[in-house]
Amino acid sequence: MLPRRILIVTDAWAPQVNGVVRTYEAISAVLVRRGCTVRVIGPGAFASVALPSYPEIALALAPYRRLCAMIAAFEPEAIHIAVEGPLGWAARRWCLRHGRAFSTAFHTNFPAYAAQRVPGPLRRPVAAATLAALRRFHGAARLTYVATPSIEGALRGWGVG
Repeated sequence: MLPRRILIVTDAWAPQVNGVVRTYEAISAVLVRRGCTVRVIGPGAFASVALPSYPEIALALAPYRRLCAMIAAFEPEAIHIAVEGPLGWAARRWCLRHGRAFSTAFHTNFPAYAAQRVPGPLRRPVAAATLAALRRFHGAARLTYVATPSIEGALRGWGVG
């Protein structure tokens, strides 16, 4: 049976225009049509700063306390963490502290993305550190969603999820 109160926590949300935002807009619409109450918590509800080199992306600043209150007020039956940003890590922390299962999704190859944004000699260590963070982030999830079998294979090869 489908949970009735579904919380989606995402660091990528409107007014951003990207595949992650479009994906969760579509998923939310389907869930609402099926009778679910869906709450999306995005960076617009928090003080934030622009991501260096990608100013369209807002990074929530110290979101944990406010996010805790928002989660408690909504009383979700299911929690999905869409992105491995500040809100995603804060939601993960809340779930682990409260013994709540959660799902995650892998949308962006952050090791490669991060490595391309630093000078050559730093690329390998940055990619390795990012991969370690992904393992930790997704390793605590009950389930990690991926878009394709090839992404699933890559994650398994990296020891993620």
